[in-house]
Amino acid sequence: MGTSKSIIIIGGGVIGLASAYYLAKRGCPVTVLEQRGPEDPNCSTGNAGMVVPSHFIPLAAPGVIGQGLRWMLDPESPFSFRPQLSLAQWLWTWRFWRACKPARVERAKPLLSFLSLESRRLFASLADEEGLSFGLQRRGLVMLCQESKTLEHEAALARQGEVLGVRSEKLSVEALTALDPSIDMDVVGGVYFPDDCHLNPGVFRQELIRSIEALGGVVEWGVQDVRVVRHGDSVCCVETAGREYHADEYLLAGGVATTDLGRSLGIRLPMQPGKGYSMTLKEVPQVPELCSLLIEARVAVTPMAGGVRFGGTMEIGGEEQVINRRKLQGIIKSIPRYFPKYDESMFETDEVWTGLRPCTPDGLPFVGRAKEFKNLSVAAGHAMLGLSLAPVTGSLVAKLLLGEAAPSGVDLGLLSPDRYA
Repeated sequence: MGTSKSIIIIGGGVIGLASAYYLAKRGCPVTVLEQRGPEDPNCSTGNAGMVVPSHFIPLAAPGVIGQGLRWMLDPESPFSFRPQLSLAQWLWTWRFWRACKPARVERAKPLLSFLSLESRRLFASLADEEGLSFGLQRRGLVMLCQESKTLEHEAALARQGEVLGVRSEKLSVEALTALDPSIDMDVVGGVYFPDDCHLNPGVFRQELIRSIEALGGVVEWGVQDVRVVRHGDSVCCVETAGREYHADEYLLAGGVATTDLGRSLGIRLPMQPGKGYSMTLKEVPQVPELCSLLIEARVAVTPMAGGVRFGGTMEIGGEEQVINRRKLQGIIKSIPRYFPKYDESMFETDEVWTGLRPCTPDGLPFVGRAKEFKNLSVAAGHAMLGLSLAPVTGSLVAKLLLGEAAPSGVDLGLLSPDRYA
């Protein structure tokens, strides 16, 4: 059933576009404002392309800080923290430390597993029923381990997911080879998540744009100097360098830039940029059939566009998108250790993507209405799960903006944009 409620969405990444799609499907006139150009690289195109119900534990979890401190001693490790002369960064760090508590993680796990499984269902629906073609591969994901203690740790984590509906199976080397015979692996075993998927994120983004425009929505590129104008308990318009935009409802979905937009309106949306890298190789000796995570190295591997995409690292702090060659070398060195047919020389390329993931202190995104406003909502802060959670986020946003109830039994209060007010 259609509605005349008009929507302005600030942010043309995968979260903003998925929200626009589900709103346009419901008959809403939607306009998406994006500061980049349509071909500019961003987190929505350079990511690993994984849909991961396997990731039901938030980024802020027990043991993460200790591991991070150990990694900081190694310039090629998967993690680094760049201290800034910024009160906001230190407040974020303190909040992150507070969130790394078992009780908080236990509250978050059922929500994350629900969101991930529902998003996976929606991806399948988009591919099978709604006419979007983005190469969804439903073959699962394997966590590849080189050490027995790592394998046992990953298997124990996977068992926690079983009670949440996330299926998994611990596999021997022989079972892994039978599952994916197209690539040689130097591992002791792995954990298989059959419900995980992978796709081409750039193609998915283009399909969303095409579908939004086919439904009558508008995506405007290169929109600069965005300012959200508040009048009392409402947003009255969005001003840009070129014009004003008026609507019934407004959605902030601009990734890490949403923090500044929120601050201008008196809303605390603490996020830190988490820099990541990826490289997509076309000429490789072997192409795996499944996507995988090289657990000890924290590297993601995805067959994509006739080649393979490798991605990883988390550099917290600083908004410069300069490539840290030592971090990149850490990714490159790790790959031949797991896939012996590969060689470091294959990665001698300047075509390296880097992007800033929007990371909240507790590892959960901001999704919901801002309580001080009648017509302002937020969908941001998905960190490494932006693509994976895009359909479910877009679906939830459409329900919230159209005044419908959230799914029963789901604690969406954990996603409140006002939880740091």
